[in-house]
Amino acid sequence: MTTQTASPPGRTRGPVLNSTLIVVCQSMQALAFGGIALFLPIIRQDVAITTSQAGLLAAAGTATYALMQIPSGYLSDRFDPKRLFVVGLLGTNLLSLTFALLDSYGWLLANQAVSGIFRSLVFAPGLLLISRQFREDRRATAMGLYVAGGFSSNILLNALGPVLVSPLGWRWLMILFSASGILVLLAFAKLGDSAPHKANTQPPTWADAREILSHRAVWLSGFVQFVRLAVVTGMAFWLPSLIVEDKGYTLGVAGAVVAIGAAVTAPSNFLGGWVSDRLGRPLAVVGISLAMLAITIFLIPFIEALPVLIAVIAVNSIFLQLYFGPLFAMPLQYVGTTNTGLVAGFSNFCANLGGVTFSYGLGAFKDATGSFDAGLWALAALCVAGLAATWLISRLPLDDPIAERTRP
Repeated sequence: MTTQTASPPGRTRGPVLNSTLIVVCQSMQALAFGGIALFLPIIRQDVAITTSQAGLLAAAGTATYALMQIPSGYLSDRFDPKRLFVVGLLGTNLLSLTFALLDSYGWLLANQAVSGIFRSLVFAPGLLLISRQFREDRRATAMGLYVAGGFSSNILLNALGPVLVSPLGWRWLMILFSASGILVLLAFAKLGDSAPHKANTQPPTWADAREILSHRAVWLSGFVQFVRLAVVTGMAFWLPSLIVEDKGYTLGVAGAVVAIGAAVTAPSNFLGGWVSDRLGRPLAVVGISLAMLAITIFLIPFIEALPVLIAVIAVNSIFLQLYFGPLFAMPLQYVGTTNTGLVAGFSNFCANLGGVTFSYGLGAFKDATGSFDAGLWALAALCVAGLAATWLISRLPLDDPIAERTRP
């Protein structure tokens, strides 16, 4: 793999080292964030909060994270994304550390709201950083690799978390995750390269932003992004609780099931981008993924036997993020790649609206109906709607004037 930008004077690091550091940094902050979801049943008892309050805890961070996506993407196109990435990671890990020291629900809620702001400075800058380590025709592969790190860390979290939580407690585990993330961040700050913008490109103006973000392909892709993270956040945040409370299994079983899901999700991120780049058909990867998600999510409420439940969740996990890279790369075919950070920021803003809706919504469904079934069926219907939006994108012409004018 090769970089897209010319190397600045004195640069000694290569794309392999840069990509590794970026993915590991992303993985460690995902480890700290994922710990809250895994230990949520214990946290709820410790802090004495309801299921709806726990959902609001997730929604608070996701809401601020979503609102900051477009500003974060815009800043990534104007300034060195490495600096934004480092600031975001430092704030995220420090707030995860302090989360473990708090006892008041109000302070926990405020902690997660502020954490969402710093996490927003990780996503778009990191996506831009890793994209520059690959050729232009490997953009979906790069984006899939970036998010694979977060799911790789979930394997470790869900395999060891339930074992270690008894002797250490959830608070000490959260402190351990956060401290490890800070150490990895220091390594990236020291060894990772900056990512200066190409000499022949101009930073985006707000006039450019309005024109690019008005394109139909961007908005339709944004709706599919809404669906994507509604499913990812809803499943990731509530799956341990669903297995423990609805299916009647232990936290250890829940951790094992989630770890199996994460084990198949992690490589699928990279595989989906690779297949999309090789075939040049990102829409096909997106459509097949949404169809499989709709089927598997619809079936989960009907399944009680553990082996069958594991199999369905494993299949669901394969397609959960298989289309991550293709979906982020898809609108760039219509509006060009000059302002990648801006388009990625808007896409992730739409995605996190879905995350906010269903991180809270599934908990509210649980409180209202006594189970997660209705919420899961709503997610399945949403996947079908996303499939329809994908078909509409396939009908749009690629030779759009905006794309022709903004391609470098």
